[in-house]
Amino acid sequence: MLRALMFILPLALTIYAFIDCLNTPEEETRHLQKVVWVLIILLFPIVGPVVWLVAGKARHAPAGGRTPSEWHSGRRGRWVAPDDNPEFLKSLRDETASSPREKDESLLKDWEADLRRREEELKRREQGEDKDQA
Repeated sequence: MLRALMFILPLALTIYAFIDCLNTPEEETRHLQKVVWVLIILLFPIVGPVVWLVAGKARHAPAGGRTPSEWHSGRRGRWVAPDDNPEFLKSLRDETASSPREKDESLLKDWEADLRRREEELKRREQGEDKDQA
């Protein structure tokens, strides 16, 4: 098993570095051209991939922020607790201003109006088809 690992590990490292180099845009490669990096990776099995991973690619901070939580939040700046966030508190006030019953009733009225409109449209279509057939 250990003998196989001596061949598989450098091969996996070379394949990873090779694919990473091919997927890296030309402007993000450092020190040498991309073609030269590919040749170094392929000609020097252990040293080439390690050098590519250390010095070949321009590595920079994630675009969205410094931490994973900032990457997903879409906003920069200081984090604010929900009870200190005026926008969150306003949304709570808006939700509690109207009761769930009122919301349900307004939704039901909208559905009934939509149903009436669709029924009238179907009646008009049926009457139009009857006239065409006569």
